Parts: sequence; structure tokens; C-alpha cells
Amino acid sequence: MEGINLKAYISSEIIRAMEIKRAIAKDRVLLHLIEQAARKMIEVYRNGNKIMLGGNGGSAADAQHIAGEFVSRFYFDRPGLPCIALTTDTSILTAIGNDYGYEQLFARQIQANGQSGDLFIGISTSGNSPNVIRGLEMCRAKGITTIGLTGESGGRLADLCDICIRIPSQETPRIQEAHILIGHILCAIVEESIFGKGF
Repeated sequence: MEGINLKAYISSEIIRAMEIKRAIAKDRVLLHLIEQAARKMIEVYRNGNKIMLGGNGGSAADAQHIAGEFVSRFYFDRPGLPCIALTTDTSILTAIGNDYGYEQLFARQIQANGQSGDLFIGISTSGNSPNVIRGLEMCRAKGITTIGLTGESGGRLADLCDICIRIPSQETPRIQEAHILIGHILCAIVEESIFGKGF
């Protein structure tokens, strides 16, 4: 990156990330949706059900990250909570991709393992990932509650989710950074509500 002031570039990227987070913190509608999502997740766990997550690329990594926080721990030791990232089993992923097509990756797993009362979090920065869309459609057919994490437009995902959390940005890195922030907030609220003193 010859000719570029790297310190200035690094600083500007950090500032841009902070600006998106400030915008979220000031958006009452968005804060209400995050609160709604947390309350629904708490309800799912108190009823003895599970949470599933799906996404592609960086969003797949976010799905696995969030699932790890629930199954293991977040702020403190407590029993694990049932949470499955539908992005991790290579035999299942390649079988579905080969036999039914990549767009069926999540729908097929939800059909096999999901049940009414569960919750699915679909993560797509564009809101238009075909396999996430098909997963959401399967959830609707099975009576599974859905939360979407997406970007500013929401894409097709916005109309298919019970709760759609749209990050006020069109830049994939900024959207993903905000998704994991919100994922951490949701983990903290659920953990404290179920195993701590509550809110």
C-alpha cells in the first residue's frame, strides 16, 4: 500500500465502524427489535426448545461463533443452551449440496431437525442469500420463529422474518461487525435472564 498513510487508513476504518454502532445505539426502532429478539430467544429456551443459525462465508462464521457462546458460556459458567450452527457438518453440507442443490442447505436441515417452538436466525448481509431464504420459508411451514440479521435494505429476507434486524449500512464488513456485536448482546441478555439475576 505504497503512498497510503496506513495509520490514517486504520484510524478511518475504526471510526467508520464506530459510526455504524453509534447509529444503532441511537435508533429506537432497532433497539426495540433487538430487545424483541432477546425476549423471544429467552422464551424459546424457557420452553425447552433450541436455536438454529445459518449463513454463508463470514455469516457462517458468525453463526458458529454465536452458537459457541450459547453452548459453552458467555460471561459466566452455567449449563449449556441448545444451539446449532447449520454450517458445520461437511458430510451433511456436501450431501445436500450434491443431492438437492446449495440453495437447500438450510431448509433440508431445518426440515429434518427443526420443530415448532424452535427459533432460526438467518444471517445474510444482502438479505438475498437463496439458501437462507429457503431456510426461512421452511421455518414458516413448520411454525418455527425466525430472526433475520441483514443489511440496510433487508432484501427478500425482511419480509420472511418474524423479527428483522437491519444494520444501517450497505458495506459488508460494517454489517458483519455489527452482526457479531448484536449476537454478543443477545447472548449476554439470554444468559443473564436465564441463569443470572435477570433484567
